[in-house]
Amino acid sequence: MSEEMIRIEDVTYEYGSYGEANYLVAVSNVTMQVNKGEYLVILGHNGSGKSTLAKLMNGLLVPTKGDVFVNGINTKDKERIWDIRKTAGMVFQNPDNQIVATIVEEDVAFGPENLGIPPDEIRRRVDKALEIVEMSEYKKHAPHLLSGGQKQRVAIAGILAMNPECIILDEPTAMLDPVGRREIISTLRKLNSQEKKTIIHITHHMDEAVEADRIIVMEKGRIVMEGTPKEIFCQVDKIKKLGLDVPQVTELAYELRKEGFDVPCDVLTVEELVNVL
Repeated sequence: MSEEMIRIEDVTYEYGSYGEANYLVAVSNVTMQVNKGEYLVILGHNGSGKSTLAKLMNGLLVPTKGDVFVNGINTKDKERIWDIRKTAGMVFQNPDNQIVATIVEEDVAFGPENLGIPPDEIRRRVDKALEIVEMSEYKKHAPHLLSGGQKQRVAIAGILAMNPECIILDEPTAMLDPVGRREIISTLRKLNSQEKKTIIHITHHMDEAVEADRIIVMEKGRIVMEGTPKEIFCQVDKIKKLGLDVPQVTELAYELRKEGFDVPCDVLTVEELVNVL
């Protein structure tokens, strides 16, 4: 059995409360586990509860009901919140909202400085983090002069410098062009395979979900599908009923199958489809 990184037990989260007429149940009775070293993708259309779930996973939000454990620590334990944040770092959709300094290396150093890390160790961590995301040559640059993809890689470096075991990314490519998206996905692959970081990636880009070990699909605050990318995207009709798309190659294979061609349902990449054809 794999060692767990995050465990969520029968969690519900409400914005507002029962005493208010307009309370909203964003996450409803969710139970799940994320294993150490796993690359998990969470899918769902806007309002499905996936961003709320991400914030519950690193203690930014505390469940209305149920419990969230990060590396065995309950997020309701306020005295351990820094241990939780050091274990599970979070990257948001807009990098401009996370970048606080006027020089790249100073921004990456901001997190470890707040954790009270000694200066020599901060220097080492900053250099290593920028090297991992391939931004070392930009360390003296001003962040506002960088592209969207480069800014997002700086934001990821800032989390890496705090040396978390798990990185949670809430739609990190939503505001990026295709080049920027490819840069971020390449970085996430590297962090997972080479640095052995647990990756929890929330996205609405189906082609990005193909990279996952496991996919969770959310609808109205609940988990409605769970499995490997091949298991999930084989169910094209169910995915479409949930208001989601499938990867373009999977869509093509689906249409070919409807026309009578002998194409398997679990084609996810161009290379796989070329080989089949």
